[in-house]
Amino acid sequence: MSEEEAGYGIGAVSRLLGVPAPTLRTWNLRYGLGPSRRSAGGHRRYDTADLHRLREMKRLIAEGLPPAEAARHALTLTSEAPREQAEAAPPATRRPPAEPGPAGAGVASLVRAAFVLDSHAVTHLLEASLAAHGVRPTWERLVLPAFDAVCRRQDDSGAGIDVEHLLSDRILAALHRHTVRHTVRQAAPAGRRPVLLACAEDEQHTLPVHALSAALAEEGVETRVLGARTPYAALAHAMRRLHPAAVFVWSQQEITGATAPLAALPRLRPAARLIVGGRGWRGALPEGVIRVDTFREALSQVRATLP
Repeated sequence: MSEEEAGYGIGAVSRLLGVPAPTLRTWNLRYGLGPSRRSAGGHRRYDTADLHRLREMKRLIAEGLPPAEAARHALTLTSEAPREQAEAAPPATRRPPAEPGPAGAGVASLVRAAFVLDSHAVTHLLEASLAAHGVRPTWERLVLPAFDAVCRRQDDSGAGIDVEHLLSDRILAALHRHTVRHTVRQAAPAGRRPVLLACAEDEQHTLPVHALSAALAEEGVETRVLGARTPYAALAHAMRRLHPAAVFVWSQQEITGATAPLAALPRLRPAARLIVGGRGWRGALPEGVIRVDTFREALSQVRATLP
């Protein structure tokens, strides 16, 4: 019997998904995202459907959803998509490529500094990571795990709003400085159209937009960030003025994610690729609008618009 047929122990799942075993136990106890199979010896084992739900839980938290809400979404999943089945191969046969980036110790240091409200230490850790690894690894392997830890503390005790605000403020400042440094250092090629980034109308969560702008600045891509709560009329006006190559709109909360207003945005010539990201979007997207689920996908879609 193969390991997949017998199911996976918590250690194997931890290695496969990159989620610490204590976190997996917490998700099981608190949200019911646990192993659904038992071995011949009576030990509880995770099957591929369990892995699918856990992977979705991890993805949703990385996108900014509170763990409780992410768990509710993950628990609705009942089957494994073909691509995810391939990703769920046993650890012995699937070894993900190593990628440089902040280690777990860096996440722990950042969380500790944030919880004691040490803004100088938080700034130092963020800027050191951005300088050493760049925006995407810092975002995916330092910022998002740190926010996950803060959200878990909020779920446990109801405290941590001050920590979240301080962390958000320092991340935003570090991203701005990083963007300016790279914008000054690298001039965009003549004739290249900029990329326009905004939050959906009434959406206040701006960090993903600024992170994407900083990552594009590293590649010499000119961006314009309109920020939080951008009215669609203002976004349309900016599109007509700038004639961007791509427009990215972020919605984190369902209350801000109505898709109908996207259909009223201008159709430019030459065309601008309209990309939306975040868990807030609800309803069918207008024709031609592209939805992305990850930071990497957002970067890839924007890059595809550039000469």
